[in-house]
Amino acid sequence: MPLDPTRVGTVTGPHAVRWTDKDSLLYALAIGAGQDDPLAELAFTTENSGGVTQQVIPTFGVVLGLVHGLPDVGDFDPTRAVHAEQEFEVDGPLPAAGEAHVVTTVTEIWDKDPHAVMWTESELVDAATGRRLMRSRLGAFFGGAGGFGGERGPSPTWTAPERTPDLEVGFASRPDQALLYRLTGDRNPLHADPAFAARGGFERPILHGMCSYGYAARLLINRLAGGDASALRSMAGRFTRPVLPGDALRLVVWREAGDEGLFQVLTAGGDAVIDRGRFALASPAASRADRA
Repeated sequence: MPLDPTRVGTVTGPHAVRWTDKDSLLYALAIGAGQDDPLAELAFTTENSGGVTQQVIPTFGVVLGLVHGLPDVGDFDPTRAVHAEQEFEVDGPLPAAGEAHVVTTVTEIWDKDPHAVMWTESELVDAATGRRLMRSRLGAFFGGAGGFGGERGPSPTWTAPERTPDLEVGFASRPDQALLYRLTGDRNPLHADPAFAARGGFERPILHGMCSYGYAARLLINRLAGGDASALRSMAGRFTRPVLPGDALRLVVWREAGDEGLFQVLTAGGDAVIDRGRFALASPAASRADRA
């Protein structure tokens, strides 16, 4: 069941997506905000705390862009289709509630015979102002869907620096985290249905890769930007191995020149679950201007 490489260039949308402050609050809880201390991240988890302005963790914009699903790119086994990579860049803070239009383009389909990889690019544009909120790129892996004779695609290089990380943070999701995260929009049964997960070769339902990605984004904001969500301007990473809800993980970060950096999310044993991580922070002056 190969993908169809002629679908490259396919455009879907614009689709309307609407969200309320309840949706953005639920997303924050779904990526662990308030999990360790309910009073520590009120800007992400409440909308009416005195003296606290609600902020939206920017990875929520990726979720909004996926509400209408992926474009049709051919036949594949859904139990062997997984989110493989994710990149985004935001043009400023996301509103706690609003309406946007999403346009998604299939940009690449690579033949990794016998498997396949598809990349899409989505833009999220504020319906009221016309301001672009986010550009995101998604890479999806389709097991057994290759062999159609297409290009294999590039082999990007990424190497962890040979020096001590500038930041290391241990964290773990809750055992029921996947059940909570799926309420933000991704109801793939791989994350909830034991029988479906078993058909995909997993001992039990796995955690959404975007949930671990969201945890990493939240920790970067808290540890490197003083809790200012508007400071995280871009982030990229590859999902390299499954995570079970409740697994102990560790975020490791290397700061680079300026406001950029590299990161990985590792298991307790040191295996990468998010690899090739990159991020960029806005300057303090720029993030203050965005919030004004």
